[in-house]
Amino acid sequence: MIKRLSSVSLLALSISTIAIASENHDDSMTRYRVFIGDHATPQVTAFDLDNPDKRWTFNTAGQSKLYSVSNNGLIVAVQSDNDQVNFIQSGFHFHDHGAHTDIEINYPVALKKVLQGPRPFHLVEHDDLVSINFDKGGYADVLDGHELTEGHIEVTRVQQNHAHHGFVTPWGDNWLSSIASNEAEEGHAPPRIGLQAIKADGTPAGDLQTCTGLHGEAFSGAYLTVGCKEGVLAAKAGKNGTEYKMLPYPADFPKGETTGTLLGSKSFQIFLGNYGKKSLAIIDPTEAPYMQLVELPFRRVDFILDPVRLQNAYVLTENGQIHRINLLSGEIEKSTRVTAPYSMDGHWNDPRPRLAMAGDNIVITDPNAGLIRLINAKDFSESKTINIEGIPYNIAVAGGSGISH
Repeated sequence: MIKRLSSVSLLALSISTIAIASENHDDSMTRYRVFIGDHATPQVTAFDLDNPDKRWTFNTAGQSKLYSVSNNGLIVAVQSDNDQVNFIQSGFHFHDHGAHTDIEINYPVALKKVLQGPRPFHLVEHDDLVSINFDKGGYADVLDGHELTEGHIEVTRVQQNHAHHGFVTPWGDNWLSSIASNEAEEGHAPPRIGLQAIKADGTPAGDLQTCTGLHGEAFSGAYLTVGCKEGVLAAKAGKNGTEYKMLPYPADFPKGETTGTLLGSKSFQIFLGNYGKKSLAIIDPTEAPYMQLVELPFRRVDFILDPVRLQNAYVLTENGQIHRINLLSGEIEKSTRVTAPYSMDGHWNDPRPRLAMAGDNIVITDPNAGLIRLINAKDFSESKTINIEGIPYNIAVAGGSGISH
């Protein structure tokens, strides 16, 4: 059975790896480590931003989508086309002492045990638990973040009503799961029709909430939001059970588009989602009209929230420009060309840039150039480029600031 740990408990964990030699005196430090999944070669490459020539390589079964979870303590490599999930201890460990945070840095180490199952895809982290949906298996495997950072893989399996492209997340004493239709075309996964609280064996624990074409999920503050054809469905745990609210797309939004990718701020109550291919939607589930449209000059390639400058989000468009969006005003405040153009025509998984944050830097993979680009978040100047062999594609960053003893 999975134990639900407090965030303080999680921060107090230790990682048993090979220690990097550190200063012999107390000192404040900021360190970031970048993990890159190659588009063609089955491997993940890691390096420190302050010493990019020293690298670690981890073999995988195939191309990986990378996630940083468990307070930056673990990198999860989800290989959808190869039915496997790998886990890499990032080497970062933070001890929260209230007035300050201690930082401990070790070498990254891959866990020997892997998860295997039919088409792992969406990963959701919530309540110190990591849930991975197996789209062709009809279930999600849920892992305790505490156990993962200590090198242990213990799985709780949550059954779904049908195998489908969805997600599961812990929700009080139960789970919230995407729900698929009982009717499906031959050769296709059943369409997603809603969200429902379920027990681990898949039996309903609440009423089905309609959300046609459900796709994309994120947490911010008290809310979970998911993208639907009808709008964005918001769920909040209340005294009398879960409160659901459908946030309709405003009447002045372009017709025929929907939201299918969502990001949630960890510091204040706001979400950022796509709206079709050429717009973004700033979403506040607490106050009507709930959404504000941000129209982009070209189709989006990738977008990200800034965890330090909380009002900022960044989006890369196919003309190679990066744009800073003010989440409070909805305005595009600055735009600068940072890569060559990348067309959004073609296959959805063609190699295109991906974004991550590392303190004051936006870290961008540039697959066609074989580079990692560091863009200063304040003025959009390019502070560094790092050559990467192969085709650098997906990215995750671990690290932060603390006192080294």
